[in-house]
Amino acid sequence: MTNTPTRIQEAFAEAGVTGKLHALDIDSGAELGTGADQAVVTASVHKLCVLITLHEQAAAGLVDLTEQVECPPDGRASGPTGLSAMLDPVRMSLRDAAYLMMAVSDNTAAELCLSRVGLDAVNATTARLGLTRTRALHTFRAMFESMREDAGPGGAQALTDPYVIARLRALDPARSNHSTARDMTRLLRALWRDEACTPEHGAAMRRVLGLQVWPHRLAAGFPFDDVHVAGKTGSLPTLRNEVGVVEYPDGGRYAVAVFTRAARTAATLPSADAVIGTAARIAVEALRAAG
Repeated sequence: MTNTPTRIQEAFAEAGVTGKLHALDIDSGAELGTGADQAVVTASVHKLCVLITLHEQAAAGLVDLTEQVECPPDGRASGPTGLSAMLDPVRMSLRDAAYLMMAVSDNTAAELCLSRVGLDAVNATTARLGLTRTRALHTFRAMFESMREDAGPGGAQALTDPYVIARLRALDPARSNHSTARDMTRLLRALWRDEACTPEHGAAMRRVLGLQVWPHRLAAGFPFDDVHVAGKTGSLPTLRNEVGVVEYPDGGRYAVAVFTRAARTAATLPSADAVIGTAARIAVEALRAAG
């Protein structure tokens, strides 16, 4: 595995991105990475921390996941999916909101879940699990508000300007929700080993992660009918991330976290999306060969 990090960095460079990666054999503990301990902006990947906190509180009897929550159309967080894109009042359970938060990365659903548990509880959960480099500094709504402020009068169109991109607080790990690739694989390992919550709640969370609809990043590296990929993406201008678990029919289970930043500001960069799967496959194949 000695040349694997080099191969991964070469793949990142060919796709026009810089990247950090960590891969971990959930059962043996074997690992490899590149830039695995460098701080990264989590973006919507941090919704995984919200999900675990929600279930942790449910397991403790502090939250009822079947509780019905109201979501009026006014004041919703911006976003292209789920409740964020809907026009009419909605009433749903917390666990259905959690499903939308994870499966389609619905920002408004994430706010519903986060408002129920609070940022302090999310940070307490990640601290309990030993994720010393992971912290939520703001809500998802606040993150988008900061982007609007930093973009200035040019609005969303200004987000293609490299000078505007450079001043976005949301893209600075010191001023935004952040973690490391190693922390995220540690979190996934705890979830898959039922160390993050009770087995009942762990199974429920793994199910939701398996329902994510986006196949163009991590899953793109494993186009096999008998290999199961469950994960959570995260995206902001120039940032494309995904963390997840790859499960093989022989029982092998591998947690992978990939965080990338593109040199180009274009919103659509298929090569930058695809390299997440490519890099993950290189890492997982190396772990399997060494095992």
